[in-house]
Amino acid sequence: MSFKRLFTRSLQAAPDRLHLAAHSHHLWPDASFDGQLQCWNDAARFADTKWDRIMGEVWPEAQARVAAELGTARPDAIVFATNTHDLLIRLAAACPRGAGDQLRILTTDGEFHSARRQFARWEEAGEMIVTRIAVGPDLSERIVAQADAHDLIFVSQLMFGSGLFVDVAPIAALGRTDGPWVVIDGYHSFMALESPFPAQLGETAFFLGGGYKYVMAGEGVAFMHCPPGFGPRPPITGWYAEFDELGLPPGQVGYAPDAMRFTGATFDASGLYRFLAVQQMLQTEGLTTATITAHVSALQRRLLDVLGKTPLGQARLLNPLGRGPHARFLAFRSPSAADWCAQLLHEGCITDVRGDVLRIGLGLYHDESDIDAFARLARAL
Repeated sequence: MSFKRLFTRSLQAAPDRLHLAAHSHHLWPDASFDGQLQCWNDAARFADTKWDRIMGEVWPEAQARVAAELGTARPDAIVFATNTHDLLIRLAAACPRGAGDQLRILTTDGEFHSARRQFARWEEAGEMIVTRIAVGPDLSERIVAQADAHDLIFVSQLMFGSGLFVDVAPIAALGRTDGPWVVIDGYHSFMALESPFPAQLGETAFFLGGGYKYVMAGEGVAFMHCPPGFGPRPPITGWYAEFDELGLPPGQVGYAPDAMRFTGATFDASGLYRFLAVQQMLQTEGLTTATITAHVSALQRRLLDVLGKTPLGQARLLNPLGRGPHARFLAFRSPSAADWCAQLLHEGCITDVRGDVLRIGLGLYHDESDIDAFARLARAL
């Protein structure tokens, strides 16, 4: 079955492009264009009072949608920001330090650049002590074994480089209001896995995600689930954190009692509008994370079948298909990965490479014709 009709604007904008990087920059569905227009129209219609609509209607509806998708059923625990790095900065500043002024961070060597780079810079400046655990088998158990000596534990639920799925439940259970704090990076699991963060996990751990990938809403709409009682007064704070208490006497720094305590300042709301428009599209079409996953999984199986007699068939597949949770991309390790990516790009086919790993990401806008087209290109590598 094909759902290309939902992505006509993106597909027709570059009709000769074969885009197999839905895990990187997911193409935007037509509904997102409608959401962008609605944001502009509301700004024109309501002017100064547009924030009453945004914070009173758009924001709460987006919170509810995210909480339902996560599985927490806690809309009041969701806060939005422009990107996850912004949220990470606020979170790290609020995290209690158990020994001295240096924050002791436990993480992995497979985290995405927003965390990897920031942690490395903080470490370089002597502000934080960072312990990195190698990504591999029994990762959860190895993290739990070293957790006691750390203030902040940061781990991806689904590793962006290899597609490895991490059981975060035992890690999330470690979270305490006085430390350690546990942060799950769910950018590659949110709307790729069903209910990736059930209510029990949400009581003791943070969760980061955003709209750039499988949410199909583009940039500018990141979110964080904030467990109750963790960081009631974040030191890096914008005036929206007291949006409901703007009548406080001068000099008082108020905070919302819910996730709004981590809010920043004035922001571009268009991402929220796009997110809700895409969510409405999915609802209208009867598409859920489960049905989209089934669609992608079938295409992934077909892809592996047709690649057997191509050079890619000789590469090592880091995330084989199985019965458990799986990434929306396939990760092929080979010394030729970078060359393959460049050759494919020359032919108008978009994939991406991380070191010696070629990643091929599929989404709702792909069908069997795309797999067959890629197979023809792969045979010529």
